[in-house]
Amino acid sequence: QVQLVESGGGLVQAGGSLRLSCAASGRSFSSFLMGWFRQAPGKEREFVASIRWTDDRLFYGDSVKGRFTISGDNAKNTVYLQMNSLKLEDTAVYYCAAAPRRGSAYDNWGQGTQVTVSS
Repeated sequence: QVQLVESGGGLVQAGGSLRLSCAASGRSFSSFLMGWFRQAPGKEREFVASIRWTDDRLFYGDSVKGRFTISGDNAKNTVYLQMNSLKLEDTAVYYCAAAPRRGSAYDNWGQGTQVTVSS
């Protein structure tokens, strides 16, 4: 059984930083893409960032470009999200997700970790 487990969320002041981690486990796990999404109360889920393992290409949502950095280790099935210059509007539950192959949807999701940015 595949599991994605996020960690590193918490409470931080505006302008501060946090680093999220996501580790995937399960013998059958492999992925083409791993990424981060977030969902704030009353809002739709939003794409944050992803990494494509075939060429280590990185993708970012417009709202986090220049502030967040995704990185990871495909061999260890691990992905990170370094979040700098955090804003109040970054407050959300952050989810790690994996897409198994090119063209497929994200079909493995973590349970989420709360990030709260205070003024």
